[in-house]
Amino acid sequence: MESTATIENTKQAQDFMPINGTDYLELYVSNAKQAAHFYRSAFGFKALAYAGLETGLRDRESYVVVQDKIRLVLTSPLKSGTIIGQHIDKHGDGVKVTALWVDDATKAYNEALKRGATSYMEPNTMKDENGEIVQSGIHTYGEVVHIFIERKNYNGIFLPGYKSWNTSYNPESVGLKYVDHMVGNVELGQMNEWVKFYEEVMGFTQIMSFDDNDISTEFTALMSKVMSNGNGRIKFPINEPAPGLKKSQVDEYLEFYEGAGVQHIAVATDNIIKTVSDLKSRGIEFLQVPDSYYDMLTDRVGKIDEDIEALRPLGILVDRDEEGYLLQIFTKTVQARPTMFFEIIQRKGATSFGKGNFKALFEALEREQELRGTL
Repeated sequence: MESTATIENTKQAQDFMPINGTDYLELYVSNAKQAAHFYRSAFGFKALAYAGLETGLRDRESYVVVQDKIRLVLTSPLKSGTIIGQHIDKHGDGVKVTALWVDDATKAYNEALKRGATSYMEPNTMKDENGEIVQSGIHTYGEVVHIFIERKNYNGIFLPGYKSWNTSYNPESVGLKYVDHMVGNVELGQMNEWVKFYEEVMGFTQIMSFDDNDISTEFTALMSKVMSNGNGRIKFPINEPAPGLKKSQVDEYLEFYEGAGVQHIAVATDNIIKTVSDLKSRGIEFLQVPDSYYDMLTDRVGKIDEDIEALRPLGILVDRDEEGYLLQIFTKTVQARPTMFFEIIQRKGATSFGKGNFKALFEALEREQELRGTL
């Protein structure tokens, strides 16, 4: 029998692209200043950095907001005819960049390209008085890109080219900690192609798979596979629609986003009851499941630390796997188009993604689709 040490060594040898975590997510939005105000006011982010006219940019501006380990970059064009503007015109507001924190951005880029990736940005060095950043990038599904960020020789506020954004308006945090996972929606028949991409190009492994028997209702269905990097800090579930009687949430997303893209960002908290209560008090709207969901909850998931009567009015869902349980809830979409939304998740040992909640969640989504006339 192979020893544990040998197995671990093999895993490390296969992890040719070590990733330390999510560095930042950049969203292209129609009005970055207003979006930054929204994420501070409603989601409890703090002002961090700014780039725009005052820093020498003429075509765009970016506001960076932060909460614990989560950094969002909100970018808008400053004139017509820009690539950023064309992206927004086609897709609406959404995630353009998933930046991954690595020790060696040049090595990560070279490893990806020799395994079949398409270049988005060749390795380049940005410098200022606080040191230097090396960055590189590759294309992924739709128009989403991964940028590799190497910051071991940098101690500035964010990146060269940004200045500190100082403002007296910084509402209290709602307790969001880090990006737990990020879900991509791709076209019918493309899920396995992108699973293969993450396996071969980035060295990820498939840790879970759900088919239309797992994720379906009377009317709609989807299929999903969860990809994870070597240390488990990056998890990318990839969804594609499955045939159903009506148009699924993935079909609706693909129609209104006009292609593949990031469906939702799951962010972790250590106290989901307080986090969701704070978010609701600030105007964030969540999908709601029927009250009857809670009547059989203990029978389904067993004993939990939380009072079910505290979860019920908030609409927080619970699921259990072999490792423990999790609590989760999903916002309604956070922009004009019915595309991207957020998941709030608290893990109490569970490493899964709430399979037991899929039916209730899908029915809640279908109720929203019916109101929009897109089911």
